[in-house]
Amino acid sequence: MTPADNLLEQLNLQLDSLNRSERKVAQVILNDPQKATGLSIATLAQKSEVSEPTVNRLCRTFGVKGFPDFKIRLAQSMATGTPYISQNVDINDSAEIYTDKIFSSSMASLDATRRKVNPVMVEKAVDYLSQAQQILFFGMGASGAVAQDAQHKFFRFNIPVVAHNDALLMRMQAAACRRGDVVVLLSFTGRTIETIEIARLAREAGAVTIAVTAPDSPLAEAVSMALEIVAPEDTDVYMPMQSRLIQLTLLDVLATGVILRRGEDFQDHLRGIKQSLVGTRLAFDKD
Repeated sequence: MTPADNLLEQLNLQLDSLNRSERKVAQVILNDPQKATGLSIATLAQKSEVSEPTVNRLCRTFGVKGFPDFKIRLAQSMATGTPYISQNVDINDSAEIYTDKIFSSSMASLDATRRKVNPVMVEKAVDYLSQAQQILFFGMGASGAVAQDAQHKFFRFNIPVVAHNDALLMRMQAAACRRGDVVVLLSFTGRTIETIEIARLAREAGAVTIAVTAPDSPLAEAVSMALEIVAPEDTDVYMPMQSRLIQLTLLDVLATGVILRRGEDFQDHLRGIKQSLVGTRLAFDKD
């Protein structure tokens, strides 16, 4: 199945171009595609707060005659691919094909997220991070690696920064937070029990909590603010790929925002950090 055939990817890519009512239906489907395949048209319309004809119009928008066929295509979009690897890759794909599929799906997901990111929420997150007394990045599994990458970027900004992927350490650090601390919690699904509990601990301790997570997820509800990410990737079945790249890119956006807040005078500080690495590398041979 190509990205053009994958209904989940098409819903993501075209979400912003749908009218308001159709977008509400599409968002309910994207929030829980598996559950959507078991809904009747009446139930989906009720959950979306629209009429049944609106659901049928959405189906026709994506070249499907009616809701039953729409649900079949939706199920096929989730069932495609090779379990525990990628939903975009088939078991018999050649290196040329799976390389193209992974790059194409990653670029499509990043572009879809770019169009959905709320700049007001980005600005708000940058406000919190720029004024933080301490920044803590928490993530588990694949998100733990993203947290470590965030620490590598944010230590440059003269703000104490830590990153953890151990649940016990995160719980203790969250409980020890103080007012003025900012905790950034990374979870694509927003359903990891430990991460949700840690968010509540940090918030109760007085910290501002920011989640990079799925919209309307339990984690998004538990934090001070959420930067929402959506990717057509079921990480309960497949290896995290697109979701991890989206998280990394959003953190690049936040890091850039903090740098710009520091102003031109901060450039000397950043230059000094870069210059400290000069002696660790072989000289560049122009010949």
